[in-house]
Amino acid sequence: MVVIAIIVAVSLNGGGDSDAAVASTTSAPPASGPTSTTSDTPPEVTVSEFDRSQLPEDLDLVSQEWITDFSRTTIEFDELLIGIRSIPIRDRIPPIDQPAFEPAVDGQHIADREPGLALEIGGDARFYPLSILTAHEIVNDVVGGQPVAVTYCPLCNSAIVFDRIFDGDELRFGVSGLLRNSDLVMWDNRTESLWQQLTGEGLIGEHAGAQLTFVPSAITSFEDFKRKYPDGIVLGPDQGFGRRYGYNPYVGYSSRSAPYGFFDQADLDDRFPALERVVNVTIGDTAKAYPFSVISTNPAVNDTVADTDIVILWGGDTADALDAGEIVLAEGIGTGIAFNRVVGEQILTFTATGEDTFVDAETGSTWDLNGTALTGPLAGAQLDPVVHGNEFWFAWSAFNPEAAVYGT
Repeated sequence: MVVIAIIVAVSLNGGGDSDAAVASTTSAPPASGPTSTTSDTPPEVTVSEFDRSQLPEDLDLVSQEWITDFSRTTIEFDELLIGIRSIPIRDRIPPIDQPAFEPAVDGQHIADREPGLALEIGGDARFYPLSILTAHEIVNDVVGGQPVAVTYCPLCNSAIVFDRIFDGDELRFGVSGLLRNSDLVMWDNRTESLWQQLTGEGLIGEHAGAQLTFVPSAITSFEDFKRKYPDGIVLGPDQGFGRRYGYNPYVGYSSRSAPYGFFDQADLDDRFPALERVVNVTIGDTAKAYPFSVISTNPAVNDTVADTDIVILWGGDTADALDAGEIVLAEGIGTGIAFNRVVGEQILTFTATGEDTFVDAETGSTWDLNGTALTGPLAGAQLDPVVHGNEFWFAWSAFNPEAAVYGT
């Protein structure tokens, strides 16, 4: 079932700034075209004659100035929900295009247990606190010489990094003001195509049906980041918007039994609680989920996904960014990080030993949650991360309804 929601009243006089607000939903007839796609099924692009009368009234209203090619699409137009209060809606949640950093060791604005996205490329290690990403959702950055988009959708708890070089162009991504399955829909500055944040798929426009390249990253605590990257840097407290960070505008969200009304509850996959977090591993065209409730009882999960030997390490006291009003005071939710468990030519098999440490059966080396060997023959070695995230179950399963789930 497709649900249409005007999340907030669209104001023709500009209105206030940005964060999405909860509102009532109304049901609409099921769409006849493609809806959510599984990760191993390429989306089908429909190309047709187009005039603006084909758009739902609310989408037509907010997109009057867009140059998006609506004749190319992989979805029905009414799958897109309006998620911003006023016109114009694009970038009313303002991305950070010139991020300001400071040495992580000087990062007094971030508590040790606060969560963030850790990214390292070519020795350039950066920490993007979720408290800042919640307010901006996208950071267009260059890390290790590589242009990347660091993205976060708080409604889905999906923190994902993409390569911004696409088809020879360096793209700048923005917040479209639209949602699909509660997930952020991005737009690019070259073609104004619309992109799904959780999957990286082009939805509508010149790049409909295209796929962005994922860049491996991890949600972890600031303390764990500093331990692994003592010379790393962190987004600073002043990003030029006059905002204070460290607070959660979605108080109590992750304690709910269902997501906000941007998602039709009739479509919830009830195999796990809607707001349970999962480690989502993506290898090529294959995705697999590892629910926190399952891996918390087995903090070292050795598995193989798409012929790649991986391990999920789980632990830590990482704070929940989407429950308490002040993030540092939130309950610990832990974190799950996915690594390739091949070192050199040796496939390692891990076992949890307590206190967020692990041992491999092959060499007896001891490892930490960051995938760093602390003692033993492999001391100093580092496991390579694989593409993964810590999304909410309802969101991941909506986009991957046929994908494998560990423990089921």
